[in-house]
Amino acid sequence: MKRSPGSAWLTATVLAHLVVSIVHGVAHTQAHVPLSVAANLFVYIVILAAPLIGLAVMWRSPRLGSWMIALAMAGSLVFGVVNHFLLASPDHVAHVDPQWRPLFTVTAVLLAVTEALGAGLAAKFLASEGFSTNSTR
Repeated sequence: MKRSPGSAWLTATVLAHLVVSIVHGVAHTQAHVPLSVAANLFVYIVILAAPLIGLAVMWRSPRLGSWMIALAMAGSLVFGVVNHFLLASPDHVAHVDPQWRPLFTVTAVLLAVTEALGAGLAAKFLASEGFSTNSTR
């Protein structure tokens, strides 16, 4: 498969998302922000693993990998916006320990940005002419 500039941007976005996720995880730990078992599973499976697996799948099946990234990033965006900005809980940016609030908030915003960008780039990648025909390799 010929790599396009779009796939390079999507790859960079997924990798940036991983870095921001790791830093946000440090802020979670240091601020003692608990997550339920279900939330932890969502974080590890959908937010961390699925976009990376989607990138790996893109090498063999660009369409399937792009779908995986688009769905994972969109799901991650909804999860993060709801938990960090809408629900009143220990995971809300306004309720985090003041010492860790700036890092927690900045990384929560950066997660939302990278997730929206990743979902959008993956959707654009899917809609591009190179993938609108029967192209899976």
